[in-house]
Amino acid sequence: MPRFAANLSFLYKEVPFLDRFALAAEDGFKGVEWLFPAAYDMEAVAGQLARHGLEQVLFNCPPGDWEAGERGIAILPGREAECRERFEQALELATRLRCPRIHLLAGLAPAGVEHERLHETYVGNLRHAAARAATCGVSVMIEPINPRSIPGYFLNTQAAARAICTEVGAPNLRVQMDLFHCQIVEGDLARRIEAQLPFIGHMQVAGVPDRHEPDIGEVNYPWLFEQLDQRGYSGWIGCEYQPRGATREGLAWVRPWLQVGI
Repeated sequence: MPRFAANLSFLYKEVPFLDRFALAAEDGFKGVEWLFPAAYDMEAVAGQLARHGLEQVLFNCPPGDWEAGERGIAILPGREAECRERFEQALELATRLRCPRIHLLAGLAPAGVEHERLHETYVGNLRHAAARAATCGVSVMIEPINPRSIPGYFLNTQAAARAICTEVGAPNLRVQMDLFHCQIVEGDLARRIEAQLPFIGHMQVAGVPDRHEPDIGEVNYPWLFEQLDQRGYSGWIGCEYQPRGATREGLAWVRPWLQVGI
């Protein structure tokens, strides 16, 4: 059965961040994820995880200057040292929170820099991150993101992510397959999942096209969840969507899975 993790950067925003852990646990979630650690008191976060019996399943490596528009720095030539320093910080935190996955954002492709040079920088940083993460039992995630949500993002397709994983050749470098992004860019989700399954380390969902609850929009998620079960996917599925209203009012779609003790 699917295991769903509440993304606390998106859900339960009616209350302060540290209060969201309790609400997620009360609603039956066993895992949580969120975007970036810098904004939160990690001692308090660790306390909330322990208090409510929650597993931290994923967070993002610091992405550079988010407020200035950066969406990762892993592809940027000349910033390798900064990228690796930020990853070390994330890895230390992952060890502290017992979080088995870190998403290393690629970044926006800068004008005037050849794709090959960006690719080479990305592969080098991923090899370094995967090697360091392996010493701690942590996996590194890469995520194809649709260019409508983040124009100019370097990694957009499942095939490109799969090729990068193959090139890097590290068993703990995995694909974070967000079906919201995949549907917008490529569609044909069942076949994409089938091809990508050996590379998937984490999944996320949201309704398409408006990124609300997965029970509205153009994707038949219940059927896809059945397909994942049949194909033996046992990982987490992050609920990374913008609720149409109050979070709890929109959880009807996931309650049948949460009620079976997952």
